[in-house]
Amino acid sequence: MKIPQFIRGNLLLKMTSLNAGVIGVRFVISLFIQRLIAQYLGETGVSKIGQLRNLSELLTSFSSLGMFNGVVKYVAEHKENKEKLQKLFSTVFVLSLIGIISTSIVLFIFSESISVYLFTTADFSYLIKLTAVVVPFISLNRIFSGVVNGLSQYKKFAKIELFGYIATAVLTVFFLFNFNIDGVLVAIAVTPIIQLATLLFVFFKVLKEYVAFKNLNWKTPMLKMLLSFSIMSFFSTVLLNYVSIEIRAMIIKRITEADAGIWTAMTNISKNYMVFSSAIFTLYVLPKYAAIHSKKDFTKELMVIFKTLLPLFGIGMLLIYFLRDYVIQIVYPGFNEMAPLFKWQLAADFLRLITIILGYQFIAKKLVLNFIFSEVISLIIYFGLARYFVDIYGIEGVVVANFIRYVIVIFIVLFLVYRYFQKSKDGKAV
Repeated sequence: MKIPQFIRGNLLLKMTSLNAGVIGVRFVISLFIQRLIAQYLGETGVSKIGQLRNLSELLTSFSSLGMFNGVVKYVAEHKENKEKLQKLFSTVFVLSLIGIISTSIVLFIFSESISVYLFTTADFSYLIKLTAVVVPFISLNRIFSGVVNGLSQYKKFAKIELFGYIATAVLTVFFLFNFNIDGVLVAIAVTPIIQLATLLFVFFKVLKEYVAFKNLNWKTPMLKMLLSFSIMSFFSTVLLNYVSIEIRAMIIKRITEADAGIWTAMTNISKNYMVFSSAIFTLYVLPKYAAIHSKKDFTKELMVIFKTLLPLFGIGMLLIYFLRDYVIQIVYPGFNEMAPLFKWQLAADFLRLITIILGYQFIAKKLVLNFIFSEVISLIIYFGLARYFVDIYGIEGVVVANFIRYVIVIFIVLFLVYRYFQKSKDGKAV
């Protein structure tokens, strides 16, 4: 099918339309799998799966030392400079080796303690040890994904996402039917192996053009440049997933594990539509922001992004809200307690989208202190309000807390971004 001219003339819209097809397929598959999990494992199973997913996301940052956005930025800036790329990848692979070894050792040694912390039982210590074995695949997949995004290879990225997701979906369903909750948890743990294999199958030829594997050495000439991204990743990915784990544990203790499953199911639906934006940020927004050096150009690009993405997301979120009862019955039959959560979750996610679009300037320009300040304030507000509201409003209080934090944080981020340009001479920044 021929792409309409108005889409072909807008790179962001072109990426969005292609990404929409991939996300659409993923969304349908995800609905099917989540329904099966809800039917076979119930709320408690959904809660346990949520804990493992948060751990996996946390390990994604630890095992690669949070260098993903740094790889995206510097590949985008130096893709024509082979010497710079060589320095970048030598540094990245030395640091990732440190991350892999240290993360795997911690998981092996403290497998029982981590199992008790996540699942309130040591029965899943085998799962933590399995995850330790998978850590190298997690790290390499994250780094190579950064290269794909830095080169803005959005067509190849779409193929990788689609093929990888279909393969892991098949594995998850097979393990669910044959091994119940243990099977699903194992399938999630080994997913990075499938994702890395898919990435290399689709992208290896291009990867070899930019990464001279034979010439990699043990030097780290870009250590300082990447360190800021590691710090930012810690305060976003690591702390965010830690807070999610803590909130789920709090719901289990103060209410029930079934309620924790209801909240996890709501966040799963949120992730299904928010994943649509995540690829756009790293493929388009980050490389664009990295090349912008004036307030005027930034504001112009910001308006393009807002005009393209916000109406699409706004309409989509309204449809989800008005069809929420059908969504629950299709995806999570019997999880009727989710219905009141939709309005708060959708409103929070819309504000979150705006906040992320603005906040990617912190990553593009390595504004570490601004990034850390906004992230820490955001998580403190969220966790503090969630602990307070959960005793008053139950699980609805947690999503209300999420909405309130973005109402506050969006103004903080907006102020910090424009203060950055105001402090720069003549509205220009490096």
